[in-house]
Amino acid sequence: MSDEQKSKKLTTASGRPYAENENSMSIGARGPLLLQDYILHEKMAHFNRERIPERVVHAKGSGAFGTFTVTHDITRYTKAKLFSQIGKETKVLLRFSTVGGEKGSADTERDPRGFAVKFYTEDGNWDLVGNNTPVFFIKDPKKFGDFIHTQKRDPRTNCKSPTMMWDYWSLNPESLHQVLILMSDRGTPYGYRHMNGYGSHTFSLINAANERVWVKFHFKTAQGIKNFVNDDAVEMKGKDPDFAQRDLVEAIDKKDFPKWNVKIQVMTDEQASAFRFNPFDLTKIWPHAEFPLIDVGVLELNQVPKNYFAEIEQSAFAPAHVVDGIGYSPDKMLQGRLLSYPDAHRYRLGGNYEQIPVNRCPYAVNNYQRDGAMAINGNGEDAPNYFPNSFDGIVADETYKEPAWQLESSVADWYDRNAAGEDDHFTQAGLLFNKAMNDYDRHNLVSNIVGAMSGISGPKKELIINRQLCHFFRADVKLGMAVAKGLGVDVETVMAGLGNAHTERTLETA
Repeated sequence: MSDEQKSKKLTTASGRPYAENENSMSIGARGPLLLQDYILHEKMAHFNRERIPERVVHAKGSGAFGTFTVTHDITRYTKAKLFSQIGKETKVLLRFSTVGGEKGSADTERDPRGFAVKFYTEDGNWDLVGNNTPVFFIKDPKKFGDFIHTQKRDPRTNCKSPTMMWDYWSLNPESLHQVLILMSDRGTPYGYRHMNGYGSHTFSLINAANERVWVKFHFKTAQGIKNFVNDDAVEMKGKDPDFAQRDLVEAIDKKDFPKWNVKIQVMTDEQASAFRFNPFDLTKIWPHAEFPLIDVGVLELNQVPKNYFAEIEQSAFAPAHVVDGIGYSPDKMLQGRLLSYPDAHRYRLGGNYEQIPVNRCPYAVNNYQRDGAMAINGNGEDAPNYFPNSFDGIVADETYKEPAWQLESSVADWYDRNAAGEDDHFTQAGLLFNKAMNDYDRHNLVSNIVGAMSGISGPKKELIINRQLCHFFRADVKLGMAVAKGLGVDVETVMAGLGNAHTERTLETA
């Protein structure tokens, strides 16, 4: 044992050295314990508080540190400093997760995967908080809590409920695009290294001339796409529920560093205004033929966190955290997340969650936030706690001011179903089935849908199944026919509920 190791004394959290770490103070060898044994109190009280509230969504996660390196010049679109020159490196933290399960759930559940990246830039931390899918189940944040409840547990049985899920999806046809992705093999990725990531939302880029374009971010896995088929995913749940976590750590430990090629799609304001559907709708993609992918850089993960709780469980990502040269958009889901994500972190980690080392900006932070639980950065010491003041010399830098938005309407209202493209939830889902998938993908998709919908039960079973089948038929007749056949449903019954003359005519000639 080294001299350094010999000098380390066992202490309380306040630094008091002590010797009795395994035996409580008692009255005699067999007697009751004494209230004065503070060491016992400290150990048990801290143990009772070792679990902070788990995330309501994305509770089960993995993560690693790495670097983002610029390989292509996009300064014509953005003045963000992390993109300022080819070869520039920025430290990143990437957290992967499942969405619906609890912290102890299996990594191979059929579920979307979270893909959240924290870029530690000299202009502050930029959090790009997305998924492994380019779209989502809903396009309005008012629906989020209701949707997530259907992915959790039935309040009566406390079990996951296919009836709840399919009832909601059948009543919310905008979910169809994401449902088809989820029910395909992409819903059970082979760990985290073999899947793509997406910012999903539309964001904006602002260049040095204060010109704005709309943007979507893509992270294409350099390892190649690899998915479990359903039976293998179910088997892995029993063999190793932490498969994705283990796979990530082992790959980095043997220096097989995972990489993603970072790309963007760009749309001008003029293109957005004239586009045939709402380009800020999170349930839809931008067609690559019209808005091709533009290369930006490479993200590599090369460092396993030293302590999972400190650096992954306490990590906090919020799409509100952008940096100069990157901005928001009218995407309704993004607008809702700007509020809800920081609010969730303040509940889970406290009002000073950005002072936790993993969330702390490594560069200068100057503000007037003070006090509150866990103020661990000196609390501003003796500096003024108000702005403006005559003492500290901190000024608001006008060069960071964003250009104004040109709003398309002066009318504030709720959802307009008659707006162009707002009610078309089927075209892109049909293209996904017909164009993006091959016969093998389509076969597995139908098999997974039939298996999942077979779990629907209760007095509303027939209603829910027929309502969802109507959505499948509207997306693609072959899809609807195959699922109906797998469920043993009479197609004529479904046709009667379609109420869509075009679809009925298509069915007659199928």
